[in-house]
This record gives sequence, structure tokens and C-alpha cells, in this order.
Amino acid sequence: MFSSQFIKYITVIGTATGQTLVMVLFSTLFSMLLGIPLGIILCATDSQTGLKPNKPLNQTLSIIINILRAMPFIILVIVLFPFTRFIVHTAIGTKASIVPLTIAAAPFVARVIESALKEVDPGVIQAARSMGSTNFQIIFKVLLPEAMPAIVNGITLTIINLIGYSAMAGAVGGGGLGDVAIRFGYQRWMLDYMYGPVAIILILVEIIQLVGTYIANRMQAKR
Repeated sequence: MFSSQFIKYITVIGTATGQTLVMVLFSTLFSMLLGIPLGIILCATDSQTGLKPNKPLNQTLSIIINILRAMPFIILVIVLFPFTRFIVHTAIGTKASIVPLTIAAAPFVARVIESALKEVDPGVIQAARSMGSTNFQIIFKVLLPEAMPAIVNGITLTIINLIGYSAMAGAVGGGGLGDVAIRFGYQRWMLDYMYGPVAIILILVEIIQLVGTYIANRMQAKR
């Protein structure tokens, strides 16, 4: 019913889509595990508005995060080859790509969390303090719930950025849709293998943006 060429195309694109989704899913989870605590620490240690100001710690973390955010992703992947090989025992493939994707996204998540927490009305914090709340309670029962719509929007942008990064990871053997577009679409000039991955990436971005915006709006409406 279907030609062998069409079946091969669907198989290659389907496998690459699955690899991209795996990379984005796990790197999002790991970057949140790293970035959320960092963002909370940055907000809490701020020398002017922090719950527990600590200027040396805050500035040190800020410098490290700014350096990681400023580094181009392709260069970061190459620099992290030894670390990636140490963690997952290989520097290429889908599993290996999760490591640099996580390192690239974690600083972005940290800044998203820090910015969202700082946007919370100071009056809410003062009210919580007047009722005897501890710093821990203020962070997890006041700041995070109040900032959740902004956090969701930020995480949505993080996932979209990770989709773009995962495509770039294909240039260094990371697998996924970017790898197909480069190996088949560009190097062999098979345009259907180039346009197919691009179309799927655009669809994924649109779906994630719509879902993220919907969730954030629902949270905003319930506040």
C-alpha cells in the first residue's frame, strides 16, 4: 500500500521525533531540579529585597549563571564532552545530549524563578511575616504559589528553547530532528527530510506555547 521509501521516511522522522521528545522531557525535568532551588536562593539572598540577604553568595551564583547563559550552546556541548562522557559514558547520542541541554537550561530556569518571585507584592510577604511565618513558609506557601502563573510562562519558554537547543545538538551527533535535518536534509540534499523536521518542531512549539499559556491563564484566573 505504501512505498518502501515512504515507510522509511516515516520511520526515520518518527524515531527522530521520539528522540527529541525524550531529550526535551528529561532535560526540562533535570533543569527544573537544578534551576528552581538556584532561583529561590538568588531571590532569598538578594542584598536589597531578600528574605535572608547574603551578597557574596548571591553575586557568586549570579556570575556563574550569567557565564553559562552567555555561552553559545554548540560551544557548551563541546566543552562538556568530558563531563558528559563521565556522567553517561558517551558523548554522542540522545542520552548524552540531555547533559548539556540540562546545563544550558538550568541557569535560564533559575532566572525565571528569581524574576517571578521578585514580582510578588511585598505587602503579601509583610502580611505573612506579621503572622509569624518563617522564611521557609514564606517561600513555599506565599512566594511560589503567588508567582506560579509567571513561573509557568517561564517554564514554557524554557521548553521552547530546549526544543531549539535539541535541534542544534543534532549537529554534534545528538540525534533527534536536528540530526535528521542535517544528515539527510542538508548533507544529502533530501529536502523532504529537511522540511519535515522543521514542520514538526514548529508544531511542537505551537502546542507547548498554547498549553503553557492556557495553564498560566487558568492559574491567574483562580487567584
